[in-house]
Amino acid sequence: MNQQEEYSSLAEISNQEAEELCQDLRRRIIQVVSQTGGHLASNLGVVELTVALHRVYDTGRDRLVFDVGHQCYVHKILTGRNGRMETLRTFGGIAGFPKPAESKHDACIAGHASTAVSTALGMAIARTRLGEDYRVVALLGDGSLTGGLAYEGLSMAGQSGEPLVVILNDNGMSINASMGGIAQHLAKQRLKPQYLRGKEIYRKIMGATSVGRVLHRGIHRIKEGIKASLLPCEMFEGMGFQYMGPVDGHDVKGLTRLLRYAASVNGPVLLHVKTVKGKGFRPAEKNPDDYHGIGPFQKDSGCQLQPKTEESFSARFGRDLTALAREDKRVCAMTAAMTAGTGLTEFAKTFPERFFDVGIAEGHAVTMAAGMAKQGMVPVFAVYSTFFQRGYDMLLHDIAIDHLHAVFCVDRAGLVGDDGETHHGLFDPGFLKTIPGITVLCPASLDELTAMLRQAIYDFSGPVAVRYPRGGENQYFEDHSGVPAYCLRQGSDITLVTFGTLTGTVLSVARRLERDGISAEVIKLNQIVPLPTQVVLASLKKTGCLLVAQECVSMGGPGEGILAATAVKGIPLKSGVVCSCGDTFVPHGTIPQLRALCGLDGESLYRKAREVVRHGK
Repeated sequence: MNQQEEYSSLAEISNQEAEELCQDLRRRIIQVVSQTGGHLASNLGVVELTVALHRVYDTGRDRLVFDVGHQCYVHKILTGRNGRMETLRTFGGIAGFPKPAESKHDACIAGHASTAVSTALGMAIARTRLGEDYRVVALLGDGSLTGGLAYEGLSMAGQSGEPLVVILNDNGMSINASMGGIAQHLAKQRLKPQYLRGKEIYRKIMGATSVGRVLHRGIHRIKEGIKASLLPCEMFEGMGFQYMGPVDGHDVKGLTRLLRYAASVNGPVLLHVKTVKGKGFRPAEKNPDDYHGIGPFQKDSGCQLQPKTEESFSARFGRDLTALAREDKRVCAMTAAMTAGTGLTEFAKTFPERFFDVGIAEGHAVTMAAGMAKQGMVPVFAVYSTFFQRGYDMLLHDIAIDHLHAVFCVDRAGLVGDDGETHHGLFDPGFLKTIPGITVLCPASLDELTAMLRQAIYDFSGPVAVRYPRGGENQYFEDHSGVPAYCLRQGSDITLVTFGTLTGTVLSVARRLERDGISAEVIKLNQIVPLPTQVVLASLKKTGCLLVAQECVSMGGPGEGILAATAVKGIPLKSGVVCSCGDTFVPHGTIPQLRALCGLDGESLYRKAREVVRHGK
């Protein structure tokens, strides 16, 4: 495929050219992702669908809304970004998710599931109320239907009467409609061009007279009864959608025809498309979960070029929780459609009766944990920090008020790297701080995670969160996991405070400062909520200079709390600074690149510490 090919030409290409383009696109995606890593299987599954969408819609004017958004690579290639695809998910390069700042063809930000229909409905309402002329289409994955927000959007969109198209991309990963031969035959008949044209003519004739309208209502009731027993459309049509499908999601000619019809309907339409995740790349078709998000790999074999060798925090968590469950029948595990990602695969196999995958429904998971805890179980919900944000109300209302003992293992805390703004875990210290009665623990190493997980289950009442980053850390500290905070290194000139996996970096900074004649005291926080300030304040009385290093936003972080406690206690602070990820969103890139960007790498912290000491003299 010509990297400079204009996307706008797609409206005019023939069906044969569209099929050839799909093959070129599939090869291009495999080539790019094999070099950069990324979401492979989901993008291979929507090649024909995305080409058909671009044959029908002008995404520079019309609004194409992605749900989750990780399946947008084809869209990016077709909208002028093909020449930059080698920079996919790299620092300063193309994002792995839709990003309006990157292109006018990206209708809105996306990164979390089940949001597309609500966003699309809002856009459709805005279009109608402002008297503007553009079309709106939402691409919804079947996995997103495990999230309640999707149904809230579908319910209102169907009843709104707004012209918009919702495409349900059903790759069989979450829903599998059971259809016999008769049902499949009827579905095909309903989608033939002559049927669709006849349907429009029939409606006009029947609507012209009162007798016709009465007759139409009787025929409609009979037809609906037949459909309800044979076709997987009753729910959507009950919401108010004109249902079309299921159809072959890899037939670019048929998809283009149906999308042209759907786009012409003056009301909400739901097009049910059946696709194969990983289509066209045998390893991904065979094991789509393994190729959902993948690092660089060999194009021919699919083998990863950089196999994981170190144990990760997620893997250690899963191993430890399985061991604890063997000891205690009250311990159960929960995940929100992230069994492998959170390290719970072995737990699920070992204790299937105590393992619960709730789907993309984090709020439900928190409230379900409340019910379990209330009745004597010890629920452990493993969830990515960025998705845990969805459970805030339930944490307050269902867990905290009753002071229930549930454990929340907050994975991907801190900077996560190439997934960028929508996936960094930078906000949980701030919002967890506002939950009355919660305890938040921060292991700095795998061994500390082992100790703190047991501590969270047995040594606390009320809600407990254990937050840890993506990947693993080979750093070792003397075991002080039972105390909220302690002095890790004695010093007299400056107090360095940190927690989690930044601890090793801060210790290195302290040793470097020592060579400059600066004596740095290092305080390690094992717990950040409630904030243990006693040890920090005692150190500040001695040094008078402070540097806090935290891999989270400034607002609500431990640094803010330490400065407040210093002021309340009237401790004179000669000089102080909080080094954090700022108060904005951090882009995508490698962890070292992003730490350098935020001033949290060793060099930046060293320079900032010297500056603090100099200002404190």
